Amino acid sequence: MEKIRKGRLRTRAAVFACVAMVALIIDQLTKLWALDALGDGRTVPVVPGLLSLTLVRNPGASLGFGSGATWMISLLAVAACVALVVLAVRTISLGWTVAFAFAFAGAFGNLIDRIAYAEGFLDGKVVDFLDYGWSVGNVADVYLVVAGVAIVIMILMNVPFSQKELDERSGKGETA
Repeated sequence: MEKIRKGRLRTRAAVFACVAMVALIIDQLTKLWALDALGDGRTVPVVPGLLSLTLVRNPGASLGFGSGATWMISLLAVAACVALVVLAVRTISLGWTVAFAFAFAGAFGNLIDRIAYAEGFLDGKVVDFLDYGWSVGNVADVYLVVAGVAIVIMILMNVPFSQKELDERSGKGETA
């Protein structure tokens, strides 16, 4: 049984690493593209009235909140990344693993910007370019939203997170 559990952990770890790495690469490549293609200040309409491409350097979090505390947002992102890895190791579910991998890629992708473009302690600005009219974000932000939606769906669908939770649901965790 222990061998099976370790094999499954290895599978989930590999899935987490692959999903997170591919997602991070896509995020960073799109940001490099945006810096190059949109650096002259132009806006490129994609879906008129709904989506355009505009380069914005965001020092804050979502919707520009916390722009005066970029270093704190960076430290929270580090803590979130560590917590997501711990959660991914603890779950038995491939669905939860994939959701955590996307959340990790989103948090880490924006953290990379805060480190790479910093002038002081973790105060770099995030490269945003997906302009929805009411907000400007990036691919990492899309990953965070996808992960959040997936987590809510798994909670609503009662997808078990841990072996203990699975055992309790099947009656194996009950004692006389």
